[in-house]
Amino acid sequence: MPANGQRRSSRTARLVRALAVTGTSAAVLAVPLLGATTASAATPSTVRTAASYGYANNLDGWIRASLAVMAENGIPGSYNGIHRNIIRESSGNPRAINLWDSNARMGIPSKGLLQVIDPTFRAYHVNGTSWDIYDPVANITAACNYAAKRYGSIDNVFGAY
Repeated sequence: MPANGQRRSSRTARLVRALAVTGTSAAVLAVPLLGATTASAATPSTVRTAASYGYANNLDGWIRASLAVMAENGIPGSYNGIHRNIIRESSGNPRAINLWDSNARMGIPSKGLLQVIDPTFRAYHVNGTSWDIYDPVANITAACNYAAKRYGSIDNVFGAY
């Protein structure tokens, strides 16, 4: 028991409280993960990666793997549109994180190749990709899914989105 005499909250209880604060849609998306022992509800063999498509573990391979997942899910976008936005947003660094903009000041920094915030990543996550926002294929695919819904395609994004 903590020194102040109060009981420590369980991880699940903290998650439920956090989801209640972020809103119902986030809670609905995250509820299946409550019992998971890892961040992904999918088994490692079902998570699509650049390697699982036969591509290199680099920017070119991540984009090509994402395009394959996008094609399987009817999400529009082109190599050039994705590449252009990645270079502008993260310079190709899959571990990039923005700790200074308005999202960061609200506690939800933009992360990964396409600088996605956690709620957007969860809302536009594509099944079969990792639930890790820093996973290059998952980050690209979720961002392109969001851009498709909001702008018609990542190809139509020419600035921060």
